[in-house]
Parts: sequence; structure tokens; C-alpha cells
Amino acid sequence: MTHNTFDLRINNTKLFGQYWKPETIRAVIVLVHGMGEHASRYEDFVIPKLLDNDFAVVAYDNFGHGRSDGKRGHCPNYEALMESVEQVINMAENLFPNTPKFLYGHSMGGNLTINYALRKQHSLKGVIATSPFLRLAFQPPKWKLTLGKIMMNIWPSITLPSELEVEAISRDPKEVKRYVEDALVHDKVSPMFTFPIMDAGEWAIKQASKLKTPILLLHGTGDRIIDHKASEEFSKNSDKAELKLFEDGYHELHHDLCKDEFMETIVEWLNKLQVERD
Repeated sequence: MTHNTFDLRINNTKLFGQYWKPETIRAVIVLVHGMGEHASRYEDFVIPKLLDNDFAVVAYDNFGHGRSDGKRGHCPNYEALMESVEQVINMAENLFPNTPKFLYGHSMGGNLTINYALRKQHSLKGVIATSPFLRLAFQPPKWKLTLGKIMMNIWPSITLPSELEVEAISRDPKEVKRYVEDALVHDKVSPMFTFPIMDAGEWAIKQASKLKTPILLLHGTGDRIIDHKASEEFSKNSDKAELKLFEDGYHELHHDLCKDEFMETIVEWLNKLQVERD
């Protein structure tokens, strides 16, 4: 296995990227992390499992996340988020030309990967969206939403605590502890990184029937952060979608008690698409 890093400059911001290369490469997975975290959190379980099955992985830390530059929890706009996905896909093509490419996004990353597949011209072979941020599983206080929308117009870069329920990411206390103790994880979020994501999630549900790329949705029914019923709604609206629900699974299925079944589902789906392609 080979591991290297790279930098991208998007919207005058340097984004940190990295890739992992197995000895034999069947396809490439472009990985997009969730809000407040970073790509290296997938190095403990998800990435090794993909490498073991001959899938190379290319990942990056989004604006204001991980080892990328930018104000913590803020991004320029939604189009810049779309451009970051596109640039990393282009990097993956430069690194591994003429190799099938798949997008894999978790939570906020799931929102970006789904919207990218719907909005942009591409040659992706498939999309994986885990606990995709299509709709929150809770209703924020009305005063907070009203204030946030006002700030969106006058101070879109102001960041406030996300107030994420940390215990809701996993049923495994060790994973919750690791998350809390990770120095690169933050709990900041700006209006610009909140409302466009929420709007794009609802838009994607309504536009799901236009999806032309196979997509695998995975969501836990115990997710108290992102609504699994929104994933169900998206799946019902698209004949390209396959949905796998994990009973009582929490938000980070790849760090939850069902993580082995979760990864088996992903690898089997990738293998099926590869067989169909071959």
C-alpha cells in the first residue's frame, strides 16, 4: 500500500488531500467526509477495508476542516463545495487514469456527493451516500433558524457551536471518546455552511428521479442527527437508488456496532457494479 498527500487551491483556499494505493487497483473511491470532521478519521476502518478489496482511495479535508485552510466551519458558498468535489475527482483521474471512479460521502459529504451526481456532468460509475444530510432528524428552535437566516444575509461567515449531540454518532463509547479527543474535529459552523446544505438536501429529494447514476444509500434507523426517513424518501423517488437501513444504527455506521455488516454491504455493491461493468 502507498500513501501520499497533495494540495489543491480552490477559491483562494488551500485544501489538504491524500490518497491510498493498493498493489492492484480495480477502481477508485473519492471520499468526502462529514461536517466538523476530516478524511483521516476513515483511516482506521473504512479505507483499509477498501484497500483490502483493491479499491484505491482519494480524499480531502473540506474548507475549514481538518488540515485544510479556511475559517473553521465556514465555506465560501455551495458552488465552491461542488468545485472541491470536482477538483478531487480530477485529481483522482490524474493519479489513476482510465480507472472507474466512485464517489463516497458521509453525512454532509453525502449531501455533496448526491448533489454533485445530480447537478454536474461526470463519468462516475456510482455513488455511495452514508447517513446523507438530506434533512435533519430534529427541528432546531425557530428563533435560531430565524437568527441564522438573518446572519446569512449580513454576516454569512460568523461561526457558532453546532451543538452536535456527540453521543449520537455511535453506540460504541470508545468511538465517541475518540471523536471528542480528536484535535482536528471541531464543532463550529457558519450560516453559509448550514442553510445551503439544508436547501440542497431538500432539492435533491425532489430531483431524485433525474439521477442517472447508480447510488447506494446506507442509514441507521437510530440516527438522531440526520433523518433516515429522508433517505427513504430519496430512494422511493429514484429508480437508480438502493437503500440499506441498519436497525437502531447511529449516525456514523462505519464506527457503530454494525460496522462490519456496513462495509460488507458497500464492498458487495461495488463488486456487483464491477461485474456488470466487466
